[in-house]
Amino acid sequence: MQHGPAPLPRSLRIHRDRGHLVIEFHGEIDVAAALEITPFLDAATGRPGPRVVIDLRAVEFFDCSGLRLLYRARRRVLAQGGALHLVCTHPLTLRILHLTRLAEVLPPMASLDEVLSRSEATGTLEIN
Repeated sequence: MQHGPAPLPRSLRIHRDRGHLVIEFHGEIDVAAALEITPFLDAATGRPGPRVVIDLRAVEFFDCSGLRLLYRARRRVLAQGGALHLVCTHPLTLRILHLTRLAEVLPPMASLDEVLSRSEATGTLEIN
């Protein structure tokens, strides 16, 4: 009996755009959502040279479980020689990113187009 890939959780959307894998988090990113998201995030960041954008614009709640997901993704992308960027506009999520200093190593951009346009202009998407 063959099984297809696991369905995406409600809190996650994944698509490709201009050579990047865009992972959109949706709704509440808490411990339960993080458990569902982790296998998909690991698959996206475990390949050589991944080019990943994590989009948090549709997130309504974001706790330390979400931070762990971002730190994990960043560490895995760096280990694979890839590129990672973050899109975020929600004031409370931005505050968490700044208070934890994650914004210093993974600076949030205001839109997906801004990230991808910057990547096209430089030919790469760099991790700080």
